[in-house]
Amino acid sequence: MQEEFDAAIIGSGHNSLVCAAHLQHKGWRTLVLEQASEPGGAVKTLDLTESGFRHDWAAMNLSLFAGSAFNKDYGEKLGACGLEFVPAANCFASVFPDGKWLGVGTDLEATANRIAALSEADAETWRKLVEEFPGKAEYIFALLGNPMKTHIQGRLFAKALWKKGAAWTTDLARLMIASPRAWLTGTFESDRLRATLAAWGMHLDFAPDIAGGAIFPYLESMANQSFGMVIGKGGADTLTRSLIGLIEEGGGEVRCGSPVTRITMDGARARGVELADGTRIGAKRAVIANVSPKNLEKLTGGGTGNADFDRAMAGFSHAPGTMMMHLALSDLPDWKASSELREFAYVHIAPSLDQMARTYQQAVAGQLPDEPVIVVGQPTAIDPSRAPDGRHVLWVQVRMVPAEIAGDAKGEITQSDWDVVKEAYAERVLDIIETHAPGLRNSIIARQVVSPLDLQSDNPNLVGGDQICGSHHLTQHFVFRPARGFATGDTPVKNLHLTGAAVWPGAGTGAGPGYLLARKLAGA
Repeated sequence: MQEEFDAAIIGSGHNSLVCAAHLQHKGWRTLVLEQASEPGGAVKTLDLTESGFRHDWAAMNLSLFAGSAFNKDYGEKLGACGLEFVPAANCFASVFPDGKWLGVGTDLEATANRIAALSEADAETWRKLVEEFPGKAEYIFALLGNPMKTHIQGRLFAKALWKKGAAWTTDLARLMIASPRAWLTGTFESDRLRATLAAWGMHLDFAPDIAGGAIFPYLESMANQSFGMVIGKGGADTLTRSLIGLIEEGGGEVRCGSPVTRITMDGARARGVELADGTRIGAKRAVIANVSPKNLEKLTGGGTGNADFDRAMAGFSHAPGTMMMHLALSDLPDWKASSELREFAYVHIAPSLDQMARTYQQAVAGQLPDEPVIVVGQPTAIDPSRAPDGRHVLWVQVRMVPAEIAGDAKGEITQSDWDVVKEAYAERVLDIIETHAPGLRNSIIARQVVSPLDLQSDNPNLVGGDQICGSHHLTQHFVFRPARGFATGDTPVKNLHLTGAAVWPGAGTGAGPGYLLARKLAGA
């Protein structure tokens, strides 16, 4: 006799766990099925180098989750299950070839003074933006935190018009669709300040000249200045473990090593799932798939039967890949621009808008970028518990690399197999970091390099190493995420739903897709 649950959820990414936890709280009996041996998808922490060095596999920044509606509602319960954040007052910085740097933290005077050294006018603009941020954030977060339904978003737009006026509302809409370059060059004088903020667009597939990307540098910079940043105590997996604890506390289950090969259907209704070993599990009320849209077809045995939907899933566009470098260190990087940089959670090496645009185009063309965008995460500067006393871990994200290598923009690497290329490319990355932090190699105790295809092998949702599970360009965002008419996670198959970063409101650790779906299914 097959097991039966109210909901069978495919994949243990944090949106799956959020969805399961809320449904369980509302009286549903839920089962989460994960193919990997470790739960959490991209949000997990592992001893990747040497014992005692805790490395976040992919996600490190948990600020979006800390500020999420789900954490507001369940934070106390999650805390009882072990969730613990560590705040970072020094959030992010950028370093430049001339030895200068710029950083943003919660001390407004310190940030403004650094900006004033570049441009007094920009410092004044920064203060004004920070002052205006709460008023804009009210509407932006309401947009991102509500279902993408016409009547809901229409009411929000009407409220903005009524309370703020047509000019204010139009300016906000312009910000939402502007490219990073358009907003940054229209707002600031300093090239360094523009580059420092634009680096956040590269976290979400927004090179400087792509429409719709301005909102991400804006939100990240203003939120970090206003609220700071948080990472997980001991590792990002504090989030995963606490969510699992909350699910199990309510009687639900999370099973690893349980790959789902098929969604079982009765006509146009999902009835359950079948595992690789032939086990069938019934789902009385919902099958919820936290999968990349491109992977849905094989689970449904050829598609849902709705030609338009199936075409959209097959054509779902992914962002360029990411390479990760996990370093165990005897000391933090000795940043030559300033020793203050050792206190920042992130240090970006992305010196100009033009360099970021070039890097993006090279990756899209299948070229290994000659000068990749490098995100140097320093979690042990914030949370020393992640490494033995006096030791450190470095979390290095190499943004915008091709999944399939057609060539090398620098003309040095001739191979195209990532298993061969990744170590050589890691040396290029280390060379770049060492121009800003001389002697870094001397402090490396051990390292592990993770290619885009390694990321995909571990988690099929990260297609080609795309850590955001799908481009957020305007044609695949808002009402079009993942397809027009299906931004709420519904599919043409009754009782079959999608969740995860491919569904509105998209990527990040904010829990939006999972919580919005769970609230809808459970009647809030």
